[in-house]
Amino acid sequence: MENKEINKNIVRIKDIAEKAGVSTGTVDRVLHNRGRVSEDVQQRVLGIAKELNYEPNMLARALVSKREYRIAALVPDATLDDFWEGPIQGIQKAVTELRQYGLTVKYHVFNQFNVDSFKEEAEKITGLNYDGILLAPLFYRESLTFLNRWKHQGVPFNLFNTHIPDYEPLAYIGQDSYQSGVLAGKLLHYGYPGTDAISFVIAHIDEDVANSSHLIKKEQGFLDYFEQAGNPNFKVVRADLQNSKNKDFFAQQWDELLQKNPNTKGIFVTTSKAYTVANYLQSRPTLSLRLVGYDLLQKNLNYLNQGVINFLINQNPKGQGYYGIYLLIDHLVFKKKITPIKYLPLDIITKENLHYYVESEL
Repeated sequence: MENKEINKNIVRIKDIAEKAGVSTGTVDRVLHNRGRVSEDVQQRVLGIAKELNYEPNMLARALVSKREYRIAALVPDATLDDFWEGPIQGIQKAVTELRQYGLTVKYHVFNQFNVDSFKEEAEKITGLNYDGILLAPLFYRESLTFLNRWKHQGVPFNLFNTHIPDYEPLAYIGQDSYQSGVLAGKLLHYGYPGTDAISFVIAHIDEDVANSSHLIKKEQGFLDYFEQAGNPNFKVVRADLQNSKNKDFFAQQWDELLQKNPNTKGIFVTTSKAYTVANYLQSRPTLSLRLVGYDLLQKNLNYLNQGVINFLINQNPKGQGYYGIYLLIDHLVFKKKITPIKYLPLDIITKENLHYYVESEL
């Protein structure tokens, strides 16, 4: 009988059966441990399957399986910050596409300005025996306890927006926070010859920076950029500003900061709240400052189109939620090996290229 080469990507149960000299039903019983098969036949079938590099059709198996995969999504409250609408939309899009594989997602929403709210929802998740968890670990210290617990329970979890590698998440989905800080520094610096003494401000708005690892990394990237520039005429000013919703108080904070640093030429806002600074700058028409921030929130887009915000770095929040769910399903259902870091691109958005990103799905 003439031997024919079998492509490992299309090896079928029938191919194994023919080479082993048994029925397809016997091969099926061996591969899926169904029913009794003699020891010698079992070993012959398994050996041939290995020889032919047989890979089960995970897609077909998942479609016929009655298994339900329950995933918890621990996400900040989008009603308190528009940014978080993006990840939730991405999660919902993934659920729609993957529902046929038995996927259900339960949202556990926490107040991103209240650490007790985060701890309460994370505690609920721990007791509900989920198959997987997707979360934004905004509170660094408090997250560690739960990540450690889930790791020891054997529950896979993906992180988005904030990377904490210490407890070996299945994957992190988001930007390289350090490099985005470097990029922001370059965007502010570009075009200044360096002959005059000038300042650049890095502004954290309504944040607990000490407990937010992603903001610390952004700041470090920003500082390192100017340090490596080696220009003694450049100064970086760090600003922690609170209560941005009180416009008079917020404006007072900026007035005092800029009076102390009259040579300020640019501002980098480390979150999606560049619009709060843009609103202030618009109320001070004599100021001419370059402004860089994050995210395609409508409030930011309005100021970008007006030229008050010069650049936005797109963090693709929708993609963070979307890929966060997909990678969990790739692991749980299709048994794929998951790359531990999925960095999303550092897209620089201006009013000239804005419409390309607004129109895109992810």
